[in-house]
Amino acid sequence: MVTTSLVVVICLALLFDYTNGFHDAANSVATIVSTKVLTPFQAVLWAAAFNFIVFFFIKEHKVANTVSKIVNEHYVTIPVLLSGLIAAISWNLITWWFGIPSSSSHTLIGGFAGAGVTNALYMGANGISAVNMKLVLTTIAYIVLAPFIGLIIAYFVTLLVLHLSKSSRPATAEKWFKRLQLISSAALSFAHGGNDAQKVMGIIYVSLIASKIIGSGAAMPAWIPLSCYTAIALGTLSGGWKIVKTMGSRITKITPLEGVSAETAGAVTLFFTQYFGIPVSTTHTITGSIIGVGLTKRLSAVRWGLTINIIWAWIITIPISALIAGSVFALMKVIGYA
Repeated sequence: MVTTSLVVVICLALLFDYTNGFHDAANSVATIVSTKVLTPFQAVLWAAAFNFIVFFFIKEHKVANTVSKIVNEHYVTIPVLLSGLIAAISWNLITWWFGIPSSSSHTLIGGFAGAGVTNALYMGANGISAVNMKLVLTTIAYIVLAPFIGLIIAYFVTLLVLHLSKSSRPATAEKWFKRLQLISSAALSFAHGGNDAQKVMGIIYVSLIASKIIGSGAAMPAWIPLSCYTAIALGTLSGGWKIVKTMGSRITKITPLEGVSAETAGAVTLFFTQYFGIPVSTTHTITGSIIGVGLTKRLSAVRWGLTINIIWAWIITIPISALIAGSVFALMKVIGYA
């Protein structure tokens, strides 16, 4: 049955997808802006286009399926989904305001899990029973693995490219790398849209199941992917310039060659995890890739103080989002909504 609460959940989910776009726009455009290959406006337009184009290519939504199963179906209710979304949107806006490149993916998962655990506790069950621990632990593991994979790939891609181009004239090489960066940036934006929009698809899909609109295991309605890819593309168009500055220049200085390496590494990592349905963070992945590029110069080329602060933001995102969502759900219980 379509209710006002369901409509609110869907609208908030798409709003989160939109905030995901402008929060994570930096992931796709920071390097290409910092190398001056494109202007900021051209870069977000380029990224947004590929965020949406992915709709026509991905038909099997493995990441969405994973997210929909984070909380066990017995404990999924509209108030649980609403609480998780409120928490995720709040944390996204807070970190965007302070220019912290935290993970939109992990704040959504943390919020969803936190609200589900709180609901289980109110129902007299063990809170841990509310979540699929295998999926949660896999997600937590990839907080470390995704940026590390990006770092390793970026490091070796940069060394390989430097070796292949060592005999080229610097001016000619830079011109070619600027052209190649258009391709690598497009690939990263394509992977970003395909990975991140699917998390919201999973939330909307499970909200339809909780409302008895569709049955458990039913095919995902076509309007869900279309609306989610549209929302994230519109969000990317809105940009996120505070985080662009952090990602594009404050971690390490980036040249067109290094931009190609970082974006290629990020895209490869995202395509790999998307294939296996793992909801990784685009933010973590590209940050690791940028650090890997910096390490090819020297350890001091990476601004480790800033990097450590970013890592702390990664660590606290899931627990803080879970706490916010749990508190929102508890408040809903007090006022008699949940």
